[in-house]
Amino acid sequence: MKPPEADNPARPPAGVRLCALAELADPGARGFRFRVERAMFAGFIVREGFTVRGWVDSCPHNNWPLSVMDDRYLTRDGDRIICAAHGALFRLDGLCVAGPCADDRLTPWPVAVVGGEVVTA
Repeated sequence: MKPPEADNPARPPAGVRLCALAELADPGARGFRFRVERAMFAGFIVREGFTVRGWVDSCPHNNWPLSVMDDRYLTRDGDRIICAAHGALFRLDGLCVAGPCADDRLTPWPVAVVGGEVVTA
């Protein structure tokens, strides 16, 4: 079964450039918003070394965006993703390790690094 985000008309197709890998701190995160008419897709990427993962910007607990400020997805030490609404903590691989959605996971948003550029996959 496909997640509902897969049918979102604002979700960008594969191959859309998000940013250069060099523009993303290590560890670091950056959010992206795409709009098509009334539909909006929100996602974010997290860099850890040469690994970049993409996530749909929606907490599994309440479906709210994880960050209330642009690009503020990580804890201060950069080893966890944090939900600003209720403080849930996620490992960088998307698993919730603390909070009301413990043992749940963030929804993946496929991304890839191609020639030093982070793109949708």
